[in-house]
Amino acid sequence: MPDKTVTILAVGDNLLVMKNPDEQFALAAPVLKAADIVVGQLETPCTMRSAVTGAWSGFGPQPGNPRGADPKKLKSLRTAGFNVIHLAGNKIWDAGAPGIEDTVNGLRSLGIAPVGAGMNMDEARTPAVIERKGTKVGFLSYNCVGPKETWANPLKPGCAWLRIVTAYELDHPTPGGNPSVYTFAEPQSLKMMIEDIEKLRVFCDVLVVHFHKGIGMTPALLAMYEQSVSYAAVDAGADLIISEHAHMLRGVELYKGKNIYHGLGHFVPYDPDAKAEERPEWLVKQQQRIFNADFGGNLTGTQLWPKDPLSNLTIIAKVTIANKKITRAGFLPCLINNRAQPEVLKHDERGQNVVDHMISITAVEGLNAKYEWDADEIIITA
Repeated sequence: MPDKTVTILAVGDNLLVMKNPDEQFALAAPVLKAADIVVGQLETPCTMRSAVTGAWSGFGPQPGNPRGADPKKLKSLRTAGFNVIHLAGNKIWDAGAPGIEDTVNGLRSLGIAPVGAGMNMDEARTPAVIERKGTKVGFLSYNCVGPKETWANPLKPGCAWLRIVTAYELDHPTPGGNPSVYTFAEPQSLKMMIEDIEKLRVFCDVLVVHFHKGIGMTPALLAMYEQSVSYAAVDAGADLIISEHAHMLRGVELYKGKNIYHGLGHFVPYDPDAKAEERPEWLVKQQQRIFNADFGGNLTGTQLWPKDPLSNLTIIAKVTIANKKITRAGFLPCLINNRAQPEVLKHDERGQNVVDHMISITAVEGLNAKYEWDADEIIITA
């Protein structure tokens, strides 16, 4: 009898801005290509057409030089084994409508299913459905972090979105003191997401919802809305929640038996050791401004991001489907080296360091997942 087990691997943010993204994926590609479905998030729109957007995410091409990455670099995703790419994120509008159109079309031309962005709201909310070995897996993708200029509407290209409202309350009589922060999804946008999930539920066996969410570059911190929107998705019919955006790992929890990966971290970031001439001009200027550093020569360590070695830790989520249901979930620990290459680790000291970090942040975040080694991968239990 043929094996009908389906394996999904999922990774976090991918930024295709360096000279040779094939090289950045090289260490992980053999592992990724062994899966039935490989899913990732693409941070950078890919177009060579200019468009002044009037909005800027902080890291993408800035107004006045708003081109995205070279669309030819999308081939690196196919070479690495990706089948589905999530586009609902805070950088998708950095190159305006041309960036969205060329990215979506470029992915489709390579046989990769885009999800979460399109030339209007209906396209952005359209799911991707991938069939493997008789099992249909559906994907939806939502941007929870803005800016609102990235959002699609009935007449404007953009991404699918959840509007997150932030409220500040001073709990003590100290004007100017630190407030309590409350975040939650605006009801109408949450209703749209729930409707999308309910519609997709009848067309697939396993339903995956992907969120671009979280507070960037902060370890072990979940905003209030992150759990509530994840729970709402599960209640509506999702079988699996996968998230990224913070560029650092977050913990995992199980809710009603469903796995919620609150943050996979980035997978292929900017190369922290590349020379200036290997980087797009707009990237060099932004790094100089944001980090007040001189990037004229070689960099060392983790200077790309604020100097925190935890940003070099990442994981590949691994999910097994049997009899059209998720029967096992876990992850592969990874370390991003100084050439911005994610390396899949084994059950050794380096792999254990990643697992120890996951154990630590899961406890700090008050989540319920437990992690156990099985050969060279981690199994998640409650």
